[in-house]
Amino acid sequence: MARDSNTRNGKPSADGLDLVVDNRKARHDFFIEETLEAGLALTGTEVKSLRAHRANLRDSYARIKNGEAFLESVHIGAYAPAGQFSHKETRARKLLMHRREIDKLWGRVREKGYSIVPLKIYFKNGRAKVELGLAKGKHSYDKRDVLARRASNREIERALKGRNR
Repeated sequence: MARDSNTRNGKPSADGLDLVVDNRKARHDFFIEETLEAGLALTGTEVKSLRAHRANLRDSYARIKNGEAFLESVHIGAYAPAGQFSHKETRARKLLMHRREIDKLWGRVREKGYSIVPLKIYFKNGRAKVELGLAKGKHSYDKRDVLARRASNREIERALKGRNR
């Protein structure tokens, strides 16, 4: 997987964040109303795979079960040097959050149409973090509207750029 522009030669950017994976599709499929940061409880081989940027957030989500938050369906590739002792690639991973944050999310998710979607995984000061978004699903006509608006803005920018010469 290609490195993001947020890192240079595998080193963290100026703000101390080393982006592992970004879920750009989530911003296309959902209206993100608010975001929050949570830690991840990982095994050693999972951390090594994340440092090698071997992760995928497609079709992943967060779930609150028995007062605890879990990240479901996140694919973190196997760490080859571990051999048979490597981790299970799509297991549920516990999110490290304060009780009041979990309760706030649980209250919002119970409302119709809301879900918790992971937006990106990154390392902050050496610790794996996930940015979660409280999301409401977009309809197909919402997506078409956004695409049409972007296209019209692009046309306006081209016209203004040509006029200023």
